[in-house]
Amino acid sequence: MDGTIILQARAAIGGLTPLHQDCGALCEAACCRPDADGQGGVYLFPGEESLFSGADWMRIEPSPFAPVLICEGTCDRERRPLGCRIFPLTPVRGEKGWTVRVDARARAMCPLARSGIRGLDPAFVRAVRRAIRIIAADPSGEAFLDRWAELESEYRFEL
Repeated sequence: MDGTIILQARAAIGGLTPLHQDCGALCEAACCRPDADGQGGVYLFPGEESLFSGADWMRIEPSPFAPVLICEGTCDRERRPLGCRIFPLTPVRGEKGWTVRVDARARAMCPLARSGIRGLDPAFVRAVRRAIRIIAADPSGEAFLDRWAELESEYRFEL
């Protein structure tokens, strides 16, 4: 996937976040820290790894699915990965194409996940949908989103 697609997707979200305030204050930025074993992080979208060259606030580890960026302190918010920018949402293929919903993995750490998509800033939700559709317009981007959605579906459960 062309790196400009990632830049367009990031630009679609811009500075929008799930709330009009710092949502990290609610959970002490749980999604920004590795767990006690140093695990956890965010999958990088295709072509995104090169954007983090020389960054000293993170490390990138390989995984079977995609490279994982693990923060080692406080990130440069302007450079944060697309996976961080869309959290706690995740891409899902709907009847009318790609859309988003709350990521099942967010339930373990994100208090916003309990409120569902309606608890998030609507402008943020629309921007994330636009970003996902930008990625899905590229065949390799859409293949990545299909794999992402399949991986995330392994964490869904019904109560």
